[in-house]
Amino acid sequence: MGFDFIADRPVLNFLPTLAGRGAIDDEKLQTATDLGNWIVLAGIVDAPPRIGPAGLGAAKTLREALYRMVAALIEHRPPDAADRALVNAAAALAPPVPYLDDDGLHRTGSLNTVLAVLARDCLDLCASPDKNALHWCADSTCTRPFIDRSRGQLRRWCGMKGCGDRAKAAAYRQRQRAGTNG
Repeated sequence: MGFDFIADRPVLNFLPTLAGRGAIDDEKLQTATDLGNWIVLAGIVDAPPRIGPAGLGAAKTLREALYRMVAALIEHRPPDAADRALVNAAAALAPPVPYLDDDGLHRTGSLNTVLAVLARDCLDLCASPDKNALHWCADSTCTRPFIDRSRGQLRRWCGMKGCGDRAKAAAYRQRQRAGTNG
């Protein structure tokens, strides 16, 4: 399972584990192993925590609440009270435990500690200046939010790899067709 980590916030990297919302609904967290792999690749903890079916369901439920809260930020409206309560409850859980040994810094924790990190990051985003730079990707098939930190705040795509490349290729093909038909 391929995961993209192109946002600079854990919560924004977690949301696209359901890609193409409302169109193809590409669920990337089919199994507990998929979620464990995402957690390790995201660098939240060093080893996948134990995840059962209920844990996978809880992670997906939190992901959807996080998505709706980020959507509310982008759309400049208050988040739903139920979503806020769910995210607040997850954020109240203990975060991963860091420890240092001869090999460097490590992080351990359960699925709940991972969900706490994601919920806390979402809450931090709600109070961060980054909330004013949140946008939806301009690709009509992409439902990924991103933070536009570009100088002119004119960024249109979540990333050049994928959405930006497809848009540039389509524009190039259109220019070529216009040049040969004109």
